[in-house]
Amino acid sequence: MNPQSLAVEPFLDASGPILDVRSPGEYAQAHIPGAISLPLFSDAERAEIGTLYKQRGRGPAVRRGLAVVGPRLEALAAELQRHADAAGGETLRLHCWRGGMRSGSVAWLAGTLELPVLLLEGGYKRFRRWALELFEQPWPVRLLGGRTGSGKTELLLALQRRGVAVIDLEGLAHHRGSSFGALGLPPQPSTEHYENRLAMALRQLRGAREIWLEAESSQVGRCRIPAGLWRQMQQAPVLEVRRPLQQRLDHLVAIYGVQDPGALADATRRIARRLGPQRTAAALAAIEQRDWHTACAQMLNYYDRCYDHELTSHPVDPVDLGALDPEAAAALLLERGLIAGA
Repeated sequence: MNPQSLAVEPFLDASGPILDVRSPGEYAQAHIPGAISLPLFSDAERAEIGTLYKQRGRGPAVRRGLAVVGPRLEALAAELQRHADAAGGETLRLHCWRGGMRSGSVAWLAGTLELPVLLLEGGYKRFRRWALELFEQPWPVRLLGGRTGSGKTELLLALQRRGVAVIDLEGLAHHRGSSFGALGLPPQPSTEHYENRLAMALRQLRGAREIWLEAESSQVGRCRIPAGLWRQMQQAPVLEVRRPLQQRLDHLVAIYGVQDPGALADATRRIARRLGPQRTAAALAAIEQRDWHTACAQMLNYYDRCYDHELTSHPVDPVDLGALDPEAAAALLLERGLIAGA
């Protein structure tokens, strides 16, 4: 009996672990968020068999694949059983690149172990098409703006805890969106994997009256916001958070004052042309002296000008939150009806 193949949405809705049987390199580049890597071939084996398929056809490629996998069948079967046991006997959801021989072969092996299996119709390639099409759909996007140091991310997360539909663009990118944004955070995903993470986050918010995102430029570090979503962000209204300068400086010092001074200096040098020689020198001297407030003040002049320029095309509704902490600020915005509750 052949295993059932499902389209992307039913496949994602099903229960059980998702096992990605593509090569380690394919998985590392990008994958369905939450999927577990269970490669049938190594990167080198995949390249060899793919070349053989192009040059000599399916038959020789299949035979070479069998020769490569044969000695590993027992170990692969044990891995399938382990994942099934860990999931309490739930169905194993399998996919490869196009839903072809690799996932079909692993599904056959699972079948010999009497493990229930579902396949992704069209494989990861179909998932990618689904993800990119998702960004082209209309979404009720709203933006939370505010100058650097206004605590926008913390405020969005506080709103999310109160049931507001929020997508943390910076959190998904592992980057705070400036020259200093990667400091103290895990490595960034590829743009492709960032798109996958965004697609899955959007999918969870279907039916929301509003979806709140932070006002960003088109790139968050090296991760580019998908074109379809970015176009909608450019047309979205902005609720602009305003905070006193000292509050903003204190917030930045709390984040960056604990980072490596050498890394802070390197990040400052990367924007030296935009800061100008005097501000760059003042910032570097302040970093060397561990005078974090002075260092941050030099940066704010530049980042404030960038922010003000980027916001000129948006309808803006300002709100002064003073020194309120994120929880109190979130409660105030909901109480005033500036943000729709759950």
